[in-house]
Amino acid sequence: MNQVTRPIEMFIFWSRWLQAPLYLGLIVAQGVYVYQFMHELAILVTKAGSLTEAEVMLLVLGLIDVVMIANLLIMVIIGGYETFVSKLDLEGNPDQPEWLSHVNAGVLKVKLAVALISISSIHLLRTFINAAHVEDRVIYTQIAIHMAFLVSALAIAWTDKVMMQTLALSANTKH
Repeated sequence: MNQVTRPIEMFIFWSRWLQAPLYLGLIVAQGVYVYQFMHELAILVTKAGSLTEAEVMLLVLGLIDVVMIANLLIMVIIGGYETFVSKLDLEGNPDQPEWLSHVNAGVLKVKLAVALISISSIHLLRTFINAAHVEDRVIYTQIAIHMAFLVSALAIAWTDKVMMQTLALSANTKH
């Protein structure tokens, strides 16, 4: 039976490499965000003297939003590749992100949830600054979405904590 199952298991294990092109695609998407950031920065700089304080704030929040999404992409690209495809050979590299040394699927989910809450917060702040030009229905919907992100992040963090405690308990009982 091992002669039959071993090749199947090796093929299944190899299939994780099918995710590599997805991460490469996210790198291309990050390049698009770099272009978007530079475009918005050029608008801010060229129109700086003629913009109101609220307009400047909205443009700066737009820049922050792009940066936060780019950070989210980096977490997904590096953390996902490291967790699901292959270990990155970064030992001794002074630029290795601190969080990468203890990344796993649970930690990655919590970090992504926090990043989504942060991005949602920026969107909500932009809406509040521009509230006079936004329908109440849109504001309420954005608040509801933000609250859903918060509740989801808390549930993910709590679930991860319970799972880690359970694993620690089972590891202690085996010794």
